[in-house]
Amino acid sequence: MDIAYTIAGFSVGAIVGLTGVGGGSLMTPLLVLLFGIHPSVAVGTDLLYAAITKAGGTLAHGLKGTVDWSITKRLAMGSIPASIVTLVLVGTLAPGGIEGATALIKVALGVALLLTAVAIIFRKKIQEFALRHSGPPNPRRTAALTVLTGAILGVLVSISSVGAGALGVTALFFLYPALPTLRIVGSDIAHAVPLTAVAGAGHWVLGSVDWALLASLILGSLPGIWLGSHISTKVPDRVLRPILATMLVLVGAKLIAH
Repeated sequence: MDIAYTIAGFSVGAIVGLTGVGGGSLMTPLLVLLFGIHPSVAVGTDLLYAAITKAGGTLAHGLKGTVDWSITKRLAMGSIPASIVTLVLVGTLAPGGIEGATALIKVALGVALLLTAVAIIFRKKIQEFALRHSGPPNPRRTAALTVLTGAILGVLVSISSVGAGALGVTALFFLYPALPTLRIVGSDIAHAVPLTAVAGAGHWVLGSVDWALLASLILGSLPGIWLGSHISTKVPDRVLRPILATMLVLVGAKLIAH
């Protein structure tokens, strides 16, 4: 185990506890840019890291009754098959397999970070816009769009490990504008667990998971999340979110430019 990885896990965990986002958005680029971890290994390891850490969040939301399991099921119906197909295609068609898809992963990660930053900055405006422009309910159309949203997230998350958080929540705001924010967040976190677990398992099969790195990250992140959650009420959200969004824009641009 490397103490630097544990410190990184603690730092990212604290940010997740403070803001509710930032896990994959920060951990993967941190591993790639700061520690020089191969992008495919960083993505694969971070996916399993997310599955483990978000399982606790799902349990908490489930006990509070803030998970809409029908939404979670629809998202998974799209995301799980899309994740499997994406990894099979990358593993078989990319020159050198998943190891040879470095450029694709970096660009996908950079784009995902920029989209996540937009979602973080404009989350409230997006929610208000969705409420103002929501038409009469059409359950069949909404269900189909939810499955499609899951499929898009499945592709993005499998390649970049980013998207299951802020992007998923933003999409659900449009699809379910009348649903309380807490239930949207809870449903999105619950969906992230099977998606990241399946995508992470796929990366493991392809040989892009570092288990020692994973253990070091989890060792630091669990106390980090606990600390961040406890001090989150003392730090204004209007201060944290712009800082996080700015970091994502800078990192995303750097990854795309590489």
